Amino acid sequence: MNGVWALIAAVIAFGITAIMGKWMIPFLHKINFGQTIRDEGPKWHKKKQGTPTMGGIMFIIGILIATVVAVPCYWQISSDNVFQMSETGLMATKIFAGLCLALGYGLIGYLDDYIKVVRKRNLGLTVKQKLILQFLVAAAYLAAIYLSGGTGTTEIPFVGLVDLGWAYWLIAAVLIVGVVNAVNFTDGIDGLNGSVTFFFAVFCMVISSLCGTVSFVATLFFLVLAGMLEYVGQGLLAAAFAGSLAGFLVWNLHPAKVFMGDTGSLFLGGAVCALTFGMDLPILLIPLGIIYWMEIGSVMLQVTYFKLTHGKRLFKMSPIHHHFELCGWNEVKICVVFSCITMIGGIASMLLVFFGV
Repeated sequence: MNGVWALIAAVIAFGITAIMGKWMIPFLHKINFGQTIRDEGPKWHKKKQGTPTMGGIMFIIGILIATVVAVPCYWQISSDNVFQMSETGLMATKIFAGLCLALGYGLIGYLDDYIKVVRKRNLGLTVKQKLILQFLVAAAYLAAIYLSGGTGTTEIPFVGLVDLGWAYWLIAAVLIVGVVNAVNFTDGIDGLNGSVTFFFAVFCMVISSLCGTVSFVATLFFLVLAGMLEYVGQGLLAAAFAGSLAGFLVWNLHPAKVFMGDTGSLFLGGAVCALTFGMDLPILLIPLGIIYWMEIGSVMLQVTYFKLTHGKRLFKMSPIHHHFELCGWNEVKICVVFSCITMIGGIASMLLVFFGV
């Protein structure tokens, strides 16, 4: 029954997002919300100038509707299940505060896109403005968790629960802001961020079931139909994310007819944090978010190397997906390879949870 609701959430999210593209893309064209391509990027990206941006609104709406429909309905229908009563407290807060976390970052992204597209300021919000707003959103999310009974403990595979005390909240805030920006750096070529985060959401859905008592083999065979016994709400949320991103990729795969913009990429950054923190397993951001770390790591290495060597570059261009572009990889190949790497990280995460939690 739980898996059926996951399937319902995914189908609703997919349908709404995919259908929205039919009128959303022409609307963005009509109001001239087109992408401005920066001069320092690969030269062949110039042909993408004017492609509608801020398309992340499409999957944001799909995710919201699917979650608001599926999660409360599931709880209502399963109200006779004793377990469900425990999930309506802290777990419910994690689900809906997680949605608000993603929405908060999506709003920051919208402001950034609005300044770039409407005000014609190509750099958008300043770095200082972004960081202040991002830490405020992270603090609000963590405060909601704390006030609902959350503690400074986290699960680490093969170690168990570790109590970090007050340091947990500080580390969590920095980690959330770091991950959100890492996901944002992953958005640079057609379909990349959407495809990588799609697999992130799928594996979060699988892992949410492994945290319960569902067999490993059944989960692999029936990603959606597997019973999600312990983190049901998080599983439904992950299903909504995966379904909606699949719907968005209908329009975003190369050659892209719409870009998600910072509206979408920052929302996704908040979403991946909401999923892992919601399962009390933020440690999984390391293997499952390996592409995000590669992207932001390449930027940090490039800047550091550039300064230390007085102008030399470690990569042809950063983030690293642009380096591979300049090495001759086409956008489809980069999406496939990066998605496969994410799948490897997902399998590693499942094994950690299955054997170590």
